[in-house]
Amino acid sequence: MEIEELKKKPSIDQNKKLISAYAQFDKLLTELKKKELPEEIVKYINTGIDQINSFSEPEKELRKQIRKTQSGILKLIEKELKLVTKNHYRNTWLAVGMAAFGIPLGVAFGTSIGNMGLLGIGLPIGMVIGMAVGSGMDKKAVESGRQLDLEIKY
Repeated sequence: MEIEELKKKPSIDQNKKLISAYAQFDKLLTELKKKELPEEIVKYINTGIDQINSFSEPEKELRKQIRKTQSGILKLIEKELKLVTKNHYRNTWLAVGMAAFGIPLGVAFGTSIGNMGLLGIGLPIGMVIGMAVGSGMDKKAVESGRQLDLEIKY
C-alpha cells in the first residue's frame, strides 16, 4: 500500500499561513514515502490525507485540520517506529530541563543565599541542561537513521 497524494486546493493561494502548513505537511508525506512503513500506519496516514482532501470548511479550520492530522501522524510514527523530526528531542527536553532541573536549582540558590528572588536564575541553567540532553538524543537519532529530514515549525 502506498501513501496517497495531497491535493492542492486553488482557494489557498491567498493565505500565507495555510500555504506554509500545506507545504510542511506535504514535505512530511514526501519524507515518509522514502521509508518502509507498516500497512496499518499507511492506512492511518491515508485516512488523514482523505480528511484534508475532502475538507470544505473555511481556511482557518483547514489549517487546524492539517496541524491536527500532522501531529497525529508524528506521534504515531514516533511511538511505533521511533522516527522523529529534526530537533525533536531538543525542543522536548528544553521544557523538561526548565521544569526538572531549573526550578530545583533556583530554589537551591534562593534558599542558600536567603533571597528567593533568585528563583528565576535556575530556569536558564535548566534550559541549557535540557537542550544539551535533547541535542545528544537527536544526534543518536541521526546516527541510527531514525530522523526525518524535516523540522516542524508551528
